[in-house]
Amino acid sequence: MKKRKLEIMDTTLRDGEQTSGVSFSASEKLTLAKLLLEELKVDRIEVASARVSDGELEAVQKITEWAAEKGFLERVEVLTFVDGGVSLDWMKTSGAVSQNLLTKGSLNHLKYQLKKTPEQHFAEIAEIFKQATERGIINNIYLEDWSNGMRNSKAYVFEFLEFLSTQNVKRILLPDTLGILTHTETYAYLKEIIQKFPKLHFDFHGHNDYDLGVANIMEAVKAGCHGLHLTVNGMGERAGNAPMASAIAVINDFLPEVEIKVNETSLYKVSKLVSAFTGFTIPANKPIVGDNVFTQTAGIHADGDSKNNLYFSDLMPERFGRKRKYALGKMSGKANIQKNLQELGLTLNDEELKKVTARIIELGDKKERVTKDDLPFIISDVLDTADYKQKVFIKSYVLTHAKGLMPSTTLSVEIDGKVIEAHAQGDGQYDAFMNALKKVYIAKKIALPKLTDYAVRIPPGSTSDALCETVITWELDGKEFTSRGLDSDQTVSAIKATEKMLNII
Repeated sequence: MKKRKLEIMDTTLRDGEQTSGVSFSASEKLTLAKLLLEELKVDRIEVASARVSDGELEAVQKITEWAAEKGFLERVEVLTFVDGGVSLDWMKTSGAVSQNLLTKGSLNHLKYQLKKTPEQHFAEIAEIFKQATERGIINNIYLEDWSNGMRNSKAYVFEFLEFLSTQNVKRILLPDTLGILTHTETYAYLKEIIQKFPKLHFDFHGHNDYDLGVANIMEAVKAGCHGLHLTVNGMGERAGNAPMASAIAVINDFLPEVEIKVNETSLYKVSKLVSAFTGFTIPANKPIVGDNVFTQTAGIHADGDSKNNLYFSDLMPERFGRKRKYALGKMSGKANIQKNLQELGLTLNDEELKKVTARIIELGDKKERVTKDDLPFIISDVLDTADYKQKVFIKSYVLTHAKGLMPSTTLSVEIDGKVIEAHAQGDGQYDAFMNALKKVYIAKKIALPKLTDYAVRIPPGSTSDALCETVITWELDGKEFTSRGLDSDQTVSAIKATEKMLNII
């Protein structure tokens, strides 16, 4: 079957910039324009609205200068207005040669915003097209609020399209401006229009107010539209536009009748860069580009992946330049941990794996996040504990720190089955803890080793909020040894290291 070519137009730099609080600098726009056309390989980009600002003009001039050198100039588009040719003058100054003229696609907008008749509006559009053609500018046209137009004033929309069929226009751009369409309406409206005007080129421009953006672009393609407008990370006004990454994955997997040029492996890279430029955070569960979307959490899923990839689908992370991950937490089973150990090149026997699993589940129950980078520290902590039989237990403690008062600690220690309590002050919480502990051991006539070094660290490369390792070096009878403690709290990890020391001496 011969595939139908489908154009992808990215409007992140124009419509996406209408996201509240987002504004790209000229250099950021140029960087993204290069990335979108050269690496992501979209067919066209809409980069600005005419007449907005001097900064916008500078940005478009930089983009068009680069695009002209690369032979991409016609693929760089600018939103223009029915303003007697002022936007066309702006375009000439900017170097752009493709206009997307904003017009009224519903009778309500025409009557109540412009207060004009269809005949007046069409006459003004015809004049703009004539001027643009004389200046060598390509004409595309937006029918703003087209979706409400089809719902409430269909006769006007078809009158408009009949007029456009007589004009020098390359593409007709049909926006669901307020994101009000259902997928059934999208298909029905576009199918009717395309069958009536088979020689015209129609783009669908979907918004996401009901979270139907991707469903609507699917139906638009099925109905026979010739192009789609998308934004990186679904940026745009209100709830945003149909998101680029999800739309591309859906087209490639479920719409075999069409062919697109977009390079899937660059989607994640572009998404992260747009997020960095805008400060517009990507939700962790956002399809394709979210941090968690290729992370298996349940241990049974990791086990299934090890047994003939039972939990894999066509949505493989490698398609988008990503890797599958296996989360560590209270839902983790041994299979999740084994997957992470394999990546680190570590092996454990069954008994060791059982202990490490129990420790990770314990951290998960405390709502603490564990990453692959934390595993070596957890293993060290668990296996270190297994080297001795525990006889001393720090049962409980209260650490206090208040302005104007010395830190203090009250603790309860169990030694050989007997519980002893003590209270002391110190220069810090851990110093107060050690002073209280010394009281207990003086009463037992047992000498404590001297603390010679105290080091705190987090796992290298970890972004975890769960773990902090404290390594304490002790000296007793002229010999040095170390003990380690692991916890999300620095002082608690030091106390755990101290408890290990008490069981070693």
